[in-house]
Amino acid sequence: MCRHLAYVGPTRPLGHVLVEPPHALYRQSWAPRHQRYGTVNADGFGVGWYAGGDPVPARYRRAGPIWADQSFADLARVVRTGALLAAVRDATLSGADAEAAAAPFAAGTWLFSHNGAVGGWPGSLARVAGTLPPEDLLSLEARNDSALVWALVLARLRAGDDGGRALAETVLEVAAAAPASRLNLLLTDGATVTATTWGDTLWYLTRPGGGTVVASEPYDDDPHWQEVPDRTLLSASGTDVLLTPLKDPGDSAPAPATAAAPVSPKEPRT
Repeated sequence: MCRHLAYVGPTRPLGHVLVEPPHALYRQSWAPRHQRYGTVNADGFGVGWYAGGDPVPARYRRAGPIWADQSFADLARVVRTGALLAAVRDATLSGADAEAAAAPFAAGTWLFSHNGAVGGWPGSLARVAGTLPPEDLLSLEARNDSALVWALVLARLRAGDDGGRALAETVLEVAAAAPASRLNLLLTDGATVTATTWGDTLWYLTRPGGGTVVASEPYDDDPHWQEVPDRTLLSASGTDVLLTPLKDPGDSAPAPATAAAPVSPKEPRT
């Protein structure tokens, strides 16, 4: 069920992150290496990125597979950015929402993606959805679980929560209502990346010269990729990564956060 990736760091072409690596997100659309659920991500794709001096990201989304879109190849070659979020989609349920159902979802400076599925959808979240203002429900971009999870996260962001708290509280709320859910969430504001692992894979790579990639799976065989443990909140900048265990619904308190081990800048990377 989907593969996604976020990057913050020095400015580079979209294709340098999304297309050129040997196992890039582009290739993961038909040949993922670590995907536990589903095999082909051909039900849409999207990329959001930030242009210099503009805090509001641009988006390019389509309903079909990324490899069939010739315009994206040109876009990825010439557009440069210091922050992006992209996803390729394997739909949990078929629907008529077309590109509106493809991540990233967006509001203001935020970009968001959900890799996973809500167990028992849609009935399992009927009560949770009822906590949202009616206008939020009526303005959902798509009629799928990811769009509703985004609405829950966005409501917390608008109430003043930071990205980490908004993701963590949403995961715990949805997991309590729908215990079989897989809730790997990914969020960026163009300066930081926040993510959760809850039932699926997540990795990160921090480069010595600056730049952090957070992805469902590594896009190459660089040995410095680090796998994030399940049920963890990740917070990252272009140079630092912080991992915080997420508590199960009903637990009294989460375990303390730990900083990811730094990598010596003398160590070579590809």
